Amino acid sequence: MKVYAMLLASAFCAAAGQMLFRVGAAGRTALVEFVNPALAGGLALYGASTLLWVFALSKLPLRSVYPFTALTFVLVYGGAVLLLDEKPSWRGIAGVVIVLAGLYCIVTDR
Repeated sequence: MKVYAMLLASAFCAAAGQMLFRVGAAGRTALVEFVNPALAGGLALYGASTLLWVFALSKLPLRSVYPFTALTFVLVYGGAVLLLDEKPSWRGIAGVVIVLAGLYCIVTDR
């Protein structure tokens, strides 16, 4: 169960990193403007996500670990709507439900 907590933390770090990438890239045009704290934070979170991911891979088979990448799509969608004020759509919400159902099916397959 501890490994699944690490996978969840990895997905949250990756999603938060993506959102920080969006914040750090918004409105930037010159290359030098892309060197900013939000992008640096996004990279740090991606690094943490990778370390957690590799640790999980050392404990579980790839077929059990890899589906958690789909959770990142769900978290980014939710984070973009809740934190970045992006507008949800019924098709996007349906996609989130489908992804979560698929993740549940794979994780509970024994």
